[in-house]
Amino acid sequence: MKGLYTAIVTPFKKDGTINYESLKRFLKFQKESGVDGVVPGGTTGENPTFTDEEFRDLYSLVCGFTQDTGLKVIAGCGSNSTEKSVSLCRMAAEVGCNAALVITPYYNKPNQEGLYRHFSTVADRSPLPVVMYNVPSRTGVNMLPETVERLSFHENIVALKEASASISQVQKIIFAVEERITVLSGEDDLTYSIMAIGGKGVISVVSNVIPKQMASLVNSMLAKDYDKGLSLAKYTNEICHAMFSDTNPIPVKKALNLMGYEMGTLRLPLVELDETRTAQLKKVLEKYNLVNK
Repeated sequence: MKGLYTAIVTPFKKDGTINYESLKRFLKFQKESGVDGVVPGGTTGENPTFTDEEFRDLYSLVCGFTQDTGLKVIAGCGSNSTEKSVSLCRMAAEVGCNAALVITPYYNKPNQEGLYRHFSTVADRSPLPVVMYNVPSRTGVNMLPETVERLSFHENIVALKEASASISQVQKIIFAVEERITVLSGEDDLTYSIMAIGGKGVISVVSNVIPKQMASLVNSMLAKDYDKGLSLAKYTNEICHAMFSDTNPIPVKKALNLMGYEMGTLRLPLVELDETRTAQLKKVLEKYNLVNK
């Protein structure tokens, strides 16, 4: 598994229900911009607020849209319940998703043996290939390179989305797993650096906003054109940081609304970006001609 995968925002109507018409338009934008796949139902999509019915409907719509387009669908199937993760993986498989993104369990903070057993159990019972997701800043637990190495021998685990923000940790993982699984960046601003040491792509928040530029960056690095990759990394850097001026997906959803993509509101407990940060975000978007001044 390699390339650029957009962790897509979920558009909501004023009444809080999912806006599937806006989602279809947004998926068309992503497809035409050269991404390799999309990730519906992840953290960027506000998945902690979803009902089971919403998970199924979202997976189904995205898979229906991407059928015959070449886009892969990695369903967000993470939970702090192993059984719930297994259930979501099976649901995603039933509607045609290609893989399942499974986060380290949050809040209950399992130790390394607990993490190993969680991912092993999900991978044993999932009909879909599993992409593990390590993001300590959101979950309160860090999956160590030694645990990733153990899990890399499981035949149904194919990749790791690594968002520890530690280049040292990423390098240890890449060296340890060799070619058994691929490592994808989970930090937009570190995509160049992670791919320079052997990463194979990124599951990206920023590609909601600048998919063409992120696709060019990833493809340049896969082609080992490091000079072009560095130039694109410099171009995307300020935008990457602007998208994380507040808790994800608050800024990226605001950016897309400013760009005219009708993403709507956020679901509580997330709230709208404040006026000061909105003004700062708009200034960055204007600088890169993403919105009209």
